[in-house]
Amino acid sequence: MALSLRRGTVTAIAEQHDGLVRCEVDGEACVAYPELTGAVALGDEVVVNVQGRELGLGSGGFDVLHVNMTRGLDLPPPPEAHVMKLPYTPVQHAVRHAEEDGPVADALGGLPVVCCSLHSQIAPACAALAGTRVAYIQVAGGALPLGLSDTLRALRARALIATTVSAGASFGGDVECVTAASAFAWAAAGRFDVVVCAIGPGIVGTASRLGHGGLAAADAANTAAALGGAPVLAVRVSSGDERKRHRGVSHHTRAVVELCLGEVAVAWPAGLDAPDWLVTRREVDVDEWRKTCEGLPLEHMGRGPDDDPWFFASAFAAGKVARTLVG
Repeated sequence: MALSLRRGTVTAIAEQHDGLVRCEVDGEACVAYPELTGAVALGDEVVVNVQGRELGLGSGGFDVLHVNMTRGLDLPPPPEAHVMKLPYTPVQHAVRHAEEDGPVADALGGLPVVCCSLHSQIAPACAALAGTRVAYIQVAGGALPLGLSDTLRALRARALIATTVSAGASFGGDVECVTAASAFAWAAAGRFDVVVCAIGPGIVGTASRLGHGGLAAADAANTAAALGGAPVLAVRVSSGDERKRHRGVSHHTRAVVELCLGEVAVAWPAGLDAPDWLVTRREVDVDEWRKTCEGLPLEHMGRGPDDDPWFFASAFAAGKVARTLVG
């Protein structure tokens, strides 16, 4: 349960973005979140969390800067920030939440909410929604910092998302909300056309039916339905995954479908045979998915569009279904 911390020195700065610095500490790859640590520069004396790298994690196998001893001490909280993110942990930090600045909508009024169980589904889903005003809402289940996502930067550059919201334990969005429910309601009050909700990169998983971050999609769908929204589920389907539990429709998706309590549109790409148990679904044509997604970062578990086309086509289908529901 202990943190694996180590002192070191910043020996290289590879990339700098809003909300993220990719650097090296004593020659090892490291990420830093300036929102938490302050600015990072060459030669800084730092403390890094090395546990992910030492465990050999796939998407998280790098060090994370924990504290910058050179320029990251005595940092003040943002003005008027009061509510804590990650409260009662060593990285608790105050941020201003949207709920503190005024009421949000009481209901969603049919707002379409695309519910993704993987971060790699959001690019094709948003591509299908081009020309609409999309609010991206991130919930816990994978990486918590929005700044880690290169996909979000690419979608913003293509004007495929209008804003980002970090809900619950997630942080670093344009807007912060305490819960997914209030994040959806905030988007409804802001008259966004569609919400795309997903976990961050690097899903938490245990190879079990219920012990994975993808179940956040069921929570999102149930919340959206309860508030009068129109949830649309992006199905996780693969022809390239070597693991039996993820071949065809993933057992993650089946668990999500079984946990959905209200009416949910399960998007399905035409041309792909559906499993017998997925009786209720919304089938849409996805012939244009490759052309529409051209230039976007499409990758899932090291596989691209040519390796696993139906994975991306099925996420694109969710965006197309949501598009038909825009009021």
